[in-house]
Amino acid sequence: MSKKLAGDKPGAEKNEAAETHAADNKPMRADAQRNLDALLDAAKDVFVTVGVDAPVREIAEKAGVGVATLYRHFPQRADLIAAVFRREMDLCANAAPVIAARHAPFEALAQWMQRYVTFIGTKRGLAKALHSGDPAYDNLRGHFERSLCPAIQQLVAAAAKAGEIRKDVDADELLAAAASLCMSEYNDGPGRAGRMVALLVDGLRHGAKTKA
Repeated sequence: MSKKLAGDKPGAEKNEAAETHAADNKPMRADAQRNLDALLDAAKDVFVTVGVDAPVREIAEKAGVGVATLYRHFPQRADLIAAVFRREMDLCANAAPVIAARHAPFEALAQWMQRYVTFIGTKRGLAKALHSGDPAYDNLRGHFERSLCPAIQQLVAAAAKAGEIRKDVDADELLAAAASLCMSEYNDGPGRAGRMVALLVDGLRHGAKTKA
């Protein structure tokens, strides 16, 4: 069972929160969307700096909302953690076409991989929870494959077609290799993971046949 958020009293308020959360498929009002975005931003920052067991009141205060508002969106702590991780995946994936529209294929790939490094930094802060076996996280792997995998595949394909990287690069393996570098304790120093991933991406140009 998901771990409940700590820092507020139990009772009817939580029951109402769960019912409201179950109806969240309805389109949100603008103010409700702002509150949700603020909560996810605050939770991400708090989880990365303090840890996933941080008091819920700290998250709510940082977001500028009440604890009851947090519960209405996320009755369980695992709901909040999963939402933070899912949103970070979406932001990273959505950055790919924006970067690709502004840069040549290799530069777009290199810049997006640095964006991926930032995403992995968030994942490190959530790793303890994500590997807990809580069923709230069961769908995250599928979401990763539907969002981030297509994003990197398109960037790699464009760079290979332009002759800026070798043609045998497997996009999924590149993601896995970058994640391994980022998650390594050896690369835990400031900026080190980004530098290691930059070297990895630069190596993809070895054996490429750049068009004249």
